[in-house]
Amino acid sequence: MAKQFVKGNEAIVKGAILAGCRAYYGYPITPASEIAQTAALFMPLVGGTFLQAESEIAAINMVYGASGTGIRAMTASSSPGFSLKQEGLSYLAGAELPCVVVNIMRGGPGLGNIAPEQSDYNQAVKGGGHGNYKTIVLAPNSAQEMCDLTMLAFELSDKYRNPAVVLADGFIGQMMEPVDFPEPVTEFAEKTWAVRGVDRDRMNLVSSIELDPDDLERHNQKLQSKYEIIENNETRYEEYLLDDAEFVVVGYGIVSRLVHTAINQLRDEGVKVGMLRPITLMPYPSKRLAELAALEQVKAFSVIELSNGQMVDDVRLAVNGAKPVEFFGRMGGNVPSIKELVHEIKRMMRVL
Repeated sequence: MAKQFVKGNEAIVKGAILAGCRAYYGYPITPASEIAQTAALFMPLVGGTFLQAESEIAAINMVYGASGTGIRAMTASSSPGFSLKQEGLSYLAGAELPCVVVNIMRGGPGLGNIAPEQSDYNQAVKGGGHGNYKTIVLAPNSAQEMCDLTMLAFELSDKYRNPAVVLADGFIGQMMEPVDFPEPVTEFAEKTWAVRGVDRDRMNLVSSIELDPDDLERHNQKLQSKYEIIENNETRYEEYLLDDAEFVVVGYGIVSRLVHTAINQLRDEGVKVGMLRPITLMPYPSKRLAELAALEQVKAFSVIELSNGQMVDDVRLAVNGAKPVEFFGRMGGNVPSIKELVHEIKRMMRVL
């Protein structure tokens, strides 16, 4: 596919199709509605299925059914709809079914508004449903990454038999940028566990129920071991001007784009500041943050989010008191300007 000028939401669907996704179930909600619209247009063209469900609850359970047959399946929503999917996500994780769930975050709580926020971090990263499960969480910061990380989400989801979440804010979903679409994925590992209604699958069972406490505990221990493997092998992050940085800013999604520009301005003023951008929010780059905190040159960390401060808890855990960690956040769908970020970073540096 040639380079195209598309919205981030559209790039998600095209990336999913290139990754071999052939089933989309969803319900439109701003600012994620273009995902359903694009899936409705393109899924049938590649022999796939698009179905507008009667609700977000129905959609996530349709994904459960499709994934159980071995098909690469996905759904997408925005914050209130993502909340409705939490029980289904827990079922998918318990049954070890791969799928991709996209959340284009908007302002909350409640109905909130349709402006960009990052206040679903805890819900996605910590597990918003019941039980001891985790989802793989990827955080794009561009239309290109909306494609690339969606494709990666399908790969990782299949590799570990675990749901994967693409967590983006409304800004990235609505932003239009050039996207280079890669070649389609054509080779897929056989899913010997799938239930397809044929003789060879007769003994397969897809379920998350374990009535015996000891059996359920063994299953949970198996899941925890899997999450540990994911954390050891799949952590991804981006560093910017950290070689000599005395002050490290941590941000993801649209915030990382703004911080990048703010850092350039601060560098022009002689301020030694750099950025670590988490690309995977689960697994989180805790090890790298701990390494930075151990450097003598690094004096402090600053976390910037479009929330009341959710990712900042993971940064503080990683730094473990070795260096101060400051926080600045905006809420309600407000996005800080570059001028505001420069001012706040300087303010936090003065405090420290």
